[in-house]
Amino acid sequence: MSNPADLPSNLKYTASHEWVKTEADGTISVGITQHAQELLGDMVFVESPEVGRKLKAKEECAVVESVKAAADVYAPVSGEVIAVNGDLDSSPENINSDPYGAWMFKMKPDSAADVAVLLDAAAYQAVVDSEAH
Repeated sequence: MSNPADLPSNLKYTASHEWVKTEADGTISVGITQHAQELLGDMVFVESPEVGRKLKAKEECAVVESVKAAADVYAPVSGEVIAVNGDLDSSPENINSDPYGAWMFKMKPDSAADVAVLLDAAAYQAVVDSEAH
């Protein structure tokens, strides 16, 4: 079970277990949370969205596969994919070893306000806690 203290407070979160980091230039990095990778287990494959793809908030845009299951990854906000983490092609296990460092893709959000209203660490922990019961 994840410890609330383990959730980085500088990130935003979604109820579908993505984390979002706002970069200095206003772009965002997106990955899956510690909780999500714990549920999935050892990662074996990551399918990232294509650079240049326009996403709508909550749209399925990537897939992570583990030894146990495959799971969709959803766009946290609307915007354009500007980069993908190519390291995950050969080392998907980086998500397991460093879930908050192994970003999957970067986006230029259509609106910074969309990012601001995502869940903070405490609200995300409440979502995780509610699923555990």
